[in-house]
Amino acid sequence: GEGEGEGEGEGEGEGEGEGEGEGEGEGEGEDVMPNPNHGENPFFRVVTNPLSAFAIDVDTASYSIIRRSLRQGWSLSWDKIRIEEMVNYFSYDYPLPAAGRPFAVYSEVSDCPWQPAHRLMRIGLQGARLSEAERPHSNMVFLMDVSGSMGGADRLPLAKQAMSSLVWGFLDERDHLAIVTYHNDAHVVLNSTQCTDANKPYIAGVIDALIAGGSTHASAGLSMAYDEAAANFVSGGVNRVILTSDGDFNVGITNPDALIAFIEEKAETGVFLTTLGLGMGNLRDDLMEKLADHGNGNYAYIDTVNEARKILHAEVQSTMFTIAKDVKIQVQFNPECVAWYRLIGYDNRLLPGGGFDDDQVDGGEVGAGHSVTALYELVPVYPAVKAAGGLGWAAVEPTSGRCQNRGELVALIDLRYKEPEGTTSRIEHFAAKDPGGTFEQSSEDHQFAASVAAFGMLLRDSAFSGSAAYSNLDEMGEAGLIDDPFDLRAEFFELVGLAGIRYTR
Repeated sequence: GEGEGEGEGEGEGEGEGEGEGEGEGEGEGEDVMPNPNHGENPFFRVVTNPLSAFAIDVDTASYSIIRRSLRQGWSLSWDKIRIEEMVNYFSYDYPLPAAGRPFAVYSEVSDCPWQPAHRLMRIGLQGARLSEAERPHSNMVFLMDVSGSMGGADRLPLAKQAMSSLVWGFLDERDHLAIVTYHNDAHVVLNSTQCTDANKPYIAGVIDALIAGGSTHASAGLSMAYDEAAANFVSGGVNRVILTSDGDFNVGITNPDALIAFIEEKAETGVFLTTLGLGMGNLRDDLMEKLADHGNGNYAYIDTVNEARKILHAEVQSTMFTIAKDVKIQVQFNPECVAWYRLIGYDNRLLPGGGFDDDQVDGGEVGAGHSVTALYELVPVYPAVKAAGGLGWAAVEPTSGRCQNRGELVALIDLRYKEPEGTTSRIEHFAAKDPGGTFEQSSEDHQFAASVAAFGMLLRDSAFSGSAAYSNLDEMGEAGLIDDPFDLRAEFFELVGLAGIRYTR
C-alpha cells in the first residue's frame, strides 16, 4: 500500500538509535548473515539491528555499462553491477507530492518472487516536478575531455552529440553556457554565453569543432571549469559543471582522494557536478561515480545517442535541477513482524552508526521530478523458527510467510534532506504496511522492479538469488511492459536473453 504519515518539516530533526552495525546477539543464531560473494549487503537480525540507513543514489551508469557489455560480448566485472543503479535507470509511476511539498514516499510489500517464504518491500521516493514557469535560471559549464583517449567514435563524438542535444533541445534565454576543454592543459573555448536562439548556432559550432589529442590534465580542466562557474554564479539558480570523460586522468592531480577533496570543497560553494562517462577499456567508472557523489551531482554512462538524449533531453530536469541534497533514508523495522532484512543494492551507500542524523555525513541529491527506488528482502517472524541450512532459516510453506494480520505495520521510514542551498537538514516520517498480498497481486511496477533486481543478483552471482533464473525473469516482470513509451523495458528483456545465452550452461 501507499506510504502513510505526514512530514514534520522540522529544522533539525531528531533520529532514533544508531545506524547499521553488528550489535550484540539476542536469542539463538547470529545477528548478521553475510554474503560470501562480492561484498553484497548481508541480512541483519531486526532484534539487534532494527535500523537500516543509507544515502540515496540517483546514478544510472551501471545499467548502461551492462547493456553495452552484453551487446558487445565483453567481460563484465561484478563491481560495475550496481543493482540500485539498474533499478533506478527506469521510471516508475509514483504519486506526486502534495502542493508545496518536495517529496512523496510510497511503499509496497508482496511475496518475494525468488524466495516465496520471504517478503519484498519496495520504497519509492518521488520528487516534485517543476513547471516551465518555475524553472530557474542556470549557469552551466561543459567540461569536455578532448585528450587522445577520447578519440574513438564512442567517446568525444558521443559527448558532442550529448552536449548539442542539451543546447538545441532544452536550454533557452534563461540559461548561460560556457565550455572548457582539457588535454595537455585547459582552455576556455566558449565564455559564458546566453543560450538564445540567435546564439545557439555559434555554440553548436564551437562544440562541433572540438577534436581529440594529447594527454589528460583533468585537474587543470576542473579548476578552470569551477572558476568559470564561480565567475558567472547565479544566486538562487542552477550552477553546475558537466564533465564528459572516460575518467583516464594521467596529468596533474591524479590521486583520487585529492580530486575528491577538491570536488567537495567546490560543492560547498554551491556549484554542483554531473559526470558523464564514455568509452570502455580505460573507463574509470569508480572515479567518475565518486566525483559525482562528492560533487553533489549524478553520474551516468553514455553508450548510445539515444542514451545521450534520454539524460540530457527527456530527463534533463532531474539531471540538472537539484531540489534537495544530502538525502538519506532510515528504515526502522517492526520486530513483531520482521525477523531479518536485507537492503538490495546500495552496497557502497550504507551510512555508519549515527550517520543518518549527522548533517556532516554526505547523502545523495535529488533532481526535479526524480524518483528513487529501494528494495528490501524481509524474513517474516514465524511462530516457531528452527534453524535449518542455508542462511539458518526454517524451510516453510510460502503461505506462512505473510504477516499474521492484514495491514501490519512492517516499518517506519524517515527521510532526511537539505534544501539545495541549506546547511541544516529537515526530516519527514512515513510508515509502510503489509496488506498480505501475493507477488502476482502487486503492481506492474513492483513486479518489473523485482525482475531488474533479480537480474542484477544473477549477474553478480549473488548468494541470495534463490530461485531466480534468466529463464524466468520475463515471467516475473512482463506485467511491467504495460507502460513502456520508450521501449526501455522491452530492451531490458532483450538484455536478459543475451545474458541467459552467455551465462547459462
